[in-house]
Amino acid sequence: MGTATATAGGPQMQREPRRRTYLMCSPEHFAVEYVINPWMDTSVAVDAAAAVAQWERLRQTLVGLGHEVHTLNPQVGLPDMVFAANGAFVVDGVAYGARFKYPQRSAEAKSHQEFYETNPGWGFVAPTVVNEGEGDFAYLPDAHGGLILAGHGFRTETAAHAEAQEALGRPVVSLRLVDPAFYHLDVALAALDDANIVYYPEAFSPASRKVLAQLFPDAVVADEADARAFGINLVSDGRTVVLNTGSDALAAKLRAVGYETAQVDLSELKKGGGSVKCCVAELRH
Repeated sequence: MGTATATAGGPQMQREPRRRTYLMCSPEHFAVEYVINPWMDTSVAVDAAAAVAQWERLRQTLVGLGHEVHTLNPQVGLPDMVFAANGAFVVDGVAYGARFKYPQRSAEAKSHQEFYETNPGWGFVAPTVVNEGEGDFAYLPDAHGGLILAGHGFRTETAAHAEAQEALGRPVVSLRLVDPAFYHLDVALAALDDANIVYYPEAFSPASRKVLAQLFPDAVVADEADARAFGINLVSDGRTVVLNTGSDALAAKLRAVGYETAQVDLSELKKGGGSVKCCVAELRH
């Protein structure tokens, strides 16, 4: 995507954005009440008002970039519902629903299903196996004719990869996650535009690293510090990359290859093990 222009540091792309449609859910009831990933600590207090304010700045940032943002109604008793990316995975107007691994989050799936079933223009496919939506799926429409990358190892079952392929009619590449700190694909890999990615290689098995290197030779490679700061848990429209504060080295790498960056403080939400992308599901027609 984009056209190459010469720069002092070598070729650089003129990045072109694409207007996106997103789904988010306010963290009105966000808290760390249980531990289901290595980042959660019930002894660390959450400032609920600050979490809502940070989330709202993220929402306003996306709207300010020209994107459409839909919202779900947060539900009492579902403190992780703010992480809306986990509720489904949408390609070509069809939502492949989530089936959460942990019972603490299982009821979230119903709210997502109701959203697609009550808003015209969307298809919905109910899952039969455990998967956590865009937490473990990424879609690149211009990569190899339209490619789904799918993570497994901690949350999503490999059987869901085949089920997603049948539901969505797009080829799925399975990638094995090996570090519990990177329990979802979206904390280890993200789409930067419709054809390229950023990722942290050490989060993946050696074979999966080889697959990614073959498929995406021009990928941006993040270092450990930025990966552990949730820098890869980002949202990009093809030109502007929205990522959290504290990921300065990665932001500089992205700007060096022609992207613009917007950094948002999501320090409260990171206490739940998620950041920008975890809060944002993309609705793709």
